[in-house]
Amino acid sequence: MFLSRRRDAGSARFRALRELYRSFIEQNGPDARALRLLREWLSPEQRAQFDADGYFEVIGSHTGRRYRIHHGTVGNVLEVDEKGQPKIGWCFVPERTMLAGDVMLAQKIALETDEAAVLALAHRFSPRLPSLPRVVRRAY
Repeated sequence: MFLSRRRDAGSARFRALRELYRSFIEQNGPDARALRLLREWLSPEQRAQFDADGYFEVIGSHTGRRYRIHHGTVGNVLEVDEKGQPKIGWCFVPERTMLAGDVMLAQKIALETDEAAVLALAHRFSPRLPSLPRVVRRAY
């Protein structure tokens, strides 16, 4: 009986240590650092919008159009109309592979400083998903 208690106590300590390590990595890993850097560059309004909705809006430097940057790395930029409805999707990313926070920061800076050059390189896409046939939409 004594041995099983000791083993259980050691096992509980090991689980607690593993959970502490996992928590540390989540808070200080590359993804978390990239998102912290992004948040430092966001205005208070953009930060609140990002926290509440998972995206933030920027104003283009040349046209004054509004762009909504969603969390992600590819196909995550939408041009929105006056009502806030998606109009056009834009796909542009840095040449190097980067984490989502870093990509979103690069997209923000690019649109706010040289919108015309970015859009000249970007791929357009429809922001609306194609409608599914009625049979697929029906719940079974």
